[in-house]
Amino acid sequence: MERTDLRAANRAAVRPVTPRQRAARAARNGGEPTLEFAERVPYDAYVQASTLHRLQTPLSSDPGEMSFLMVSQIMELYFKLTCHELRETQRLLREDRVWDALAPLRRASLHLEGLNAAWQGLRWMTPADFNRFRNLLGEGSGFQSAMYRHLEFLLGLRDPALIRPFRRQAEAYAELRETLAAPSVWDDVVALLARHGHDLPTDLLKRDVAEEHQPHPAVEAAWVRIYDEDAGPDNQLRLLGEALTEVAERFGDWRWNHIKAVQRTMGAKVGSGGSAGLAWLQRSMARVVFPELWSARTAM
Repeated sequence: MERTDLRAANRAAVRPVTPRQRAARAARNGGEPTLEFAERVPYDAYVQASTLHRLQTPLSSDPGEMSFLMVSQIMELYFKLTCHELRETQRLLREDRVWDALAPLRRASLHLEGLNAAWQGLRWMTPADFNRFRNLLGEGSGFQSAMYRHLEFLLGLRDPALIRPFRRQAEAYAELRETLAAPSVWDDVVALLARHGHDLPTDLLKRDVAEEHQPHPAVEAAWVRIYDEDAGPDNQLRLLGEALTEVAERFGDWRWNHIKAVQRTMGAKVGSGGSAGLAWLQRSMARVVFPELWSARTAM
């Protein structure tokens, strides 16, 4: 079913209620919650909770596997939610609505905090605990998360080779190619700086956005100037820089927490998806999100 069809069905299932109708119902109920509905419970119709709770299919009888499976699903939802906020940020930046773009960036940062908190649900897992069901996962690995790739691409971490596992999943592959071919958040920020009068070279502004952005001294110099200006509430670009820094920092926390979780549960073993596991994750940490925001701090 198309997204518009799902939205229409959702609206049909969840009937709008005016403040007056809500007050009248509360009066009829004597302050007690409504317990009888003609059709499906409205909360379930909106949240689709009954559907969500049918999506867990452990491969073993080990009780700990449910934690691993559900935390992974929770993280997938946070990946999607953060991508949603970053795309909204891009839409607003392209319209030069810097003030408005701060709100979805703030939400993205908070969602990343929730994403980081999800790791706490796996702190109990030792190598022996993981080994009780790890072999049943086959080659399944978080490395293969399409939504995580969308998140990385939106943040400017771009490696076209990483979409290859999805070539036989036509829809997922097409969506990843689309994200890879479009500007990242950082590309949109750099374009915004140029529109706000910062001297950035044409070849940087017209580069192939499918390739990973390489740190540029002109972008660093622009951020140094922005931060050297008045730190008051009228400095929109400085506030934008701080909001972006918060997102980058929270995402960096998630990558570091991933490394610690791998160390705790499997040490330096080869990853389930065929990578070098811990060593591969450690190398990936060297790729910095929004690099000039960090390097500019040395020159401030």
